[in-house]
Amino acid sequence: MDSYSNSSSFLSMLLIFLFFFLKPHVQCQLDYGFYDETCPKLTKIIRYGVWSAIQNDTRIAASLLRLHFHDCIVNGCDASLLLDETSKMKGEKNALANRNSIRGFEVIDDIKAAVEKECPSTVSCVDILTLASREAVFLSGGPYWLVALGRRDGTTASESAANEQIPGPSESLQNITSKFTSKGLSSKDVVVLSGAHTIGFAQCFTFKSRLFDFAGSGKPDPNLDSSLLQSLQSVCPNGDGSNANLAPLDPVTINKFDNVYFKNLVNNSGLLQSDQALMRDTDSSALVNNYSKYPYLFSKDFGASMAKMANIGVITGQDGQIRKNCRAVN
Repeated sequence: MDSYSNSSSFLSMLLIFLFFFLKPHVQCQLDYGFYDETCPKLTKIIRYGVWSAIQNDTRIAASLLRLHFHDCIVNGCDASLLLDETSKMKGEKNALANRNSIRGFEVIDDIKAAVEKECPSTVSCVDILTLASREAVFLSGGPYWLVALGRRDGTTASESAANEQIPGPSESLQNITSKFTSKGLSSKDVVVLSGAHTIGFAQCFTFKSRLFDFAGSGKPDPNLDSSLLQSLQSVCPNGDGSNANLAPLDPVTINKFDNVYFKNLVNNSGLLQSDQALMRDTDSSALVNNYSKYPYLFSKDFGASMAKMANIGVITGQDGQIRKNCRAVN
């Protein structure tokens, strides 16, 4: 009898624990149907906003994708990158990797305004950015993947964290992989997400050393395809005056999201040093070769890696807030 009472008491205590401590955790999880009832037209609004932006500027698809990545890789996906600098807080927009290069804020502003008109104080800026990046890829001919929703916006930003955590175009593969794994991503995700460079442009200063003074040698990178080298040297003459000039990350299919980026790497035609470095590692080069041959494999893995990245350090439940203006906390 005593044994039964003890077991019954233990069971009751366990149920109480599960109800009070685990129930909020379950409620705070992301959900594919999070806005189905509160903002059913959300996806249509965002898709139209991204489509309209691409009609005006084909580069904006890559810019939105980069905006999402640079937000998530710095202390998690919380729309901190969208916050303007204030007297009390240095924002992330002026970090070295973002200064004079990160774009797409006005597009997010316009979409947010349209969403607020339809569903006031309901959808977070970070969820809008997450969906906008998915639509940017899809509307550029890339894959479509499901996105779980319910993220909340952060209330702080950190320029120093952005400087430390965003991978640079000249960093070693080892350093870049370390930055990814510190966020719960894998070495495979490094290769897959690098495939985002199938669209977009880079400023000359991010790769110019490969054209004229690779590793302090006073000569071009010997691994860079010779015809591509000549083309890039004409776009980016040796001198500071060409630093802001633009070159396509994938010169073959500039605005199409496909697997040609990986074919370029196989042919020693990767633009950034960090891209071509994928071919100098046994594991990453094997993935590059597979993706160069099997576009559907890349599409499948890209969607999976993007969904994984979008879950880094998310804020849910009653934490954070739903910003009314993506550029400022409420």
